[in-house]
Amino acid sequence: MIKKCKIIDLPIIADQRGNLSIAEESQAIPFPMKRIYYLYDVPTGAARGGHAHKEMESVIIALSGSFDVIVDDGKKKEKFFMNRPHYGIYVPPFTWREIVNFSSNSIALAIVSTPYDEADYIREYESFKDQIKNYG
Repeated sequence: MIKKCKIIDLPIIADQRGNLSIAEESQAIPFPMKRIYYLYDVPTGAARGGHAHKEMESVIIALSGSFDVIVDDGKKKEKFFMNRPHYGIYVPPFTWREIVNFSSNSIALAIVSTPYDEADYIREYESFKDQIKNYG
């Protein structure tokens, strides 16, 4: 699954008043959008994520500041430095993700494909590694 993780370049509409970026379903966002949430005021040294999803897809965008998104398919890890509000990282199902190294005043926006469902989460890494073996 890690090979499906990629940076999505959101369109930028620029004029003298500033820039505007658009995240439209079936355009830049490769799935139907069902929920949006954001992380902010993350303390120095704290990490978010630390889980995978069975069905949920997501695009994570640094609206402000910067952070690293580490994706992991159980065999290989890759780190993406997020610091531009017109870039998002696509994270498919069965991909372990951690968000670390938040700069001060950073805001991480997540656009996701499903409503919240605790049953969709895989919160233990060893369980994730076991389940990924059976995932297509």
